[in-house]
Amino acid sequence: MAGVSQPVPPVAPPARLADIAQQAEVSEATVSRVLNGRTGVASATRQRVLAALDILGYERPVRLRQRSAGLVGLVIPELTNPIFPAFAQVIEQALAGYGYTPVLCTQTPGGATEDELVEQLVERGVTGIVFLSGLHADTTADPARYTRLAGRGVPFILINGFNERIGAPFVSPDDAAASRIAVRHLRELGHRRIGLAVGPHRFVPVRRKVAGFEAAVVAENERLTADDGRGPVVGEVRHTLFSVEGGQAATAALLDAGCTAVVCGSDMMALGAIRAVRQRGLSVPGDVSVIGFDDSQLIAFTDPPLTTVRQPVAAMASAAVHTLLEEINGNPVQHTEFVFQPELVVRGSTAAAPAA
Repeated sequence: MAGVSQPVPPVAPPARLADIAQQAEVSEATVSRVLNGRTGVASATRQRVLAALDILGYERPVRLRQRSAGLVGLVIPELTNPIFPAFAQVIEQALAGYGYTPVLCTQTPGGATEDELVEQLVERGVTGIVFLSGLHADTTADPARYTRLAGRGVPFILINGFNERIGAPFVSPDDAAASRIAVRHLRELGHRRIGLAVGPHRFVPVRRKVAGFEAAVVAENERLTADDGRGPVVGEVRHTLFSVEGGQAATAALLDAGCTAVVCGSDMMALGAIRAVRQRGLSVPGDVSVIGFDDSQLIAFTDPPLTTVRQPVAAMASAAVHTLLEEINGNPVQHTEFVFQPELVVRGSTAAAPAA
């Protein structure tokens, strides 16, 4: 309307070389060379500068927006468990570093299935697909779907859940070792009745965790001497859902069985375990020790800070991307399982067993 001044949209401030240089941990001269598209900058350094632009909220100059080398699908089961976004972030960053455009596909209850998502990706001409904790990890699922995908000429790699009936490269953490180091830690703290709260038995990582847990209990009892005085180790296993509520339900049953320590199949389940302990009027770790699995972001800041078995996300995700790109570039990789070692991270949710 005439005579009425219109609001002026805010103008984004220009990118400051000093801010970008500080974020990327390089010199301002290096930032200038990258922004002006000049040569003489290492690829890794160039990626750090571009990442700094993204983190600080600056748009990349048009000259730096390179054409995508192709689309790569990333199929994951959900985003509510923070370990899956953690994997997705590393995988997407690695793909972007090689010029590929990641396409994130998330399954939701009542939404698209893994098969439907794969069909949509293939129809869009993806160059390859990364599967994270998909149907390949479910022993009741038909592995023929992956054989058909390979027959369509789409390279893919599978993370978490080895299946010998699928001809493809796999990347996995050593789930059995995760259980063993958790049991050893709790036994060193004097715990005698130790519980394991894990997901449904049909999943490969679950079966491996259970096998490692049971073997660790046997091994600890074999190490005992007649004058040990602490008594034999008793292990209890409860299968439930991979969720906070599942961890809570399983832990309630383990407490009824007399367990003073609970090893969980995920950090989310461990949060449920802590809730179950507190509902009994008990404390963590004073009365019951709790160990998670994954070491997902922010877990160190829970109350109490969670002792957990760290899944080597960065190493696994990077290996998966590099392996997939080898396949995409026509360099076949051995169709086997690449296993990565987990690490115990001790924080405040484990302590010496309470006196009998």
